[in-house]
Amino acid sequence: MLPPFSKMLQKLVSSPSVSNLDPDLDCSNLSVLNHLANWLEDLDFDVAIHCVPELNEKYNLVAQKGSGTGGLLLGGHTDTVACDESLWTRNPYATTEIEDRFYGLGSCDMKGFFPIALEAASTFRERDLKSPLTILATADEETTMAGARYLAESENLTSDAAVIGEPTSMHPVYAHKGIFVLKIQTEGSSGHSSNPSLGVNALEGMWTVLGELIRFRNELRNKYEHPDFEVAFPTLNLGCLHAGDSANRICGRADLLVDIRIVPGMSTGSVLDELVGRLTSLESQIEMPVVVEPGFPPIDPFETSSGSELVGLIQELSGLDPITVAFGTEAPFLQSMGIETIVFGPGSIDQAHQADEYLGKGQIDPTRRILENLINHYCCENRSN
Repeated sequence: MLPPFSKMLQKLVSSPSVSNLDPDLDCSNLSVLNHLANWLEDLDFDVAIHCVPELNEKYNLVAQKGSGTGGLLLGGHTDTVACDESLWTRNPYATTEIEDRFYGLGSCDMKGFFPIALEAASTFRERDLKSPLTILATADEETTMAGARYLAESENLTSDAAVIGEPTSMHPVYAHKGIFVLKIQTEGSSGHSSNPSLGVNALEGMWTVLGELIRFRNELRNKYEHPDFEVAFPTLNLGCLHAGDSANRICGRADLLVDIRIVPGMSTGSVLDELVGRLTSLESQIEMPVVVEPGFPPIDPFETSSGSELVGLIQELSGLDPITVAFGTEAPFLQSMGIETIVFGPGSIDQAHQADEYLGKGQIDPTRRILENLINHYCCENRSN
């Protein structure tokens, strides 16, 4: 027998699984996977836990019930962002149940999805599945998506359909933008400001780089459009600039962080290659190096046909229209394996990464019933390929 939903959520939330590029904040997700593995084994799933290479104690879990190919995959990430406990009015690493909400770090994004998925799976414990049901739990989605990247390289998952349980307020999400962050650096040489010939001003070089970035942004906006998105064009945000150290010194170095989000149909690699080429070609003009590095590996755009079987099923079951979102998920990695994929789960993305994060109780049972219907459709009914 599974523990009640609240007990499972409490176990997952109380097991820290922060992923962060700062090693002092980063921690393993293994304790979360061990809880999931114990519950899944009680439900007669075959469970495998795989270490993600080049990460410190980070793991993926793949559990399957039933044999053969096809069927349904339910999954998502087990990590959370770091939190500032001083901003919380309650313990972020404990589930606090108040009226119609479960509070706790990761309760919404997205540890709360797993107990719902397990409760749905438990309904079929005594059923003979015609196609397998797979539960997937990954590492490091909040930083590099290394867990999903490794999964796409190393696993041969053959599900017909996949549901990634990110918080979408139970709307089926069929598309999201691709995202990448660039670190751009101009490097001159410092000297006293009283004589400009004593140095080369990196901030002036960055001014030329900024102009090229704005031209590139305008070109992308004029060339590409996806009308299904609220912001229908690619975006390029000049996010953070650090330069120099004093008013009376020539700026020797400038560092810029840029966020770029592209629409489905665009190639992440092509956009990145063109931009890097255009920026580095400025070196002879500004007489200093321009170094361009990724802030993290790019996340590709994702799109499933809004008229697909999976989208239609969830739309019918939820009574909510399919939508697009601007944030990135692990969906393109599952889609690259030939799996029809959708993003769908309880909770609002507005709660993600916030102090006093919570999951509303009102979406728990409806989500479970929808997952039960999907399991029945993809794993129990006779389906022609």
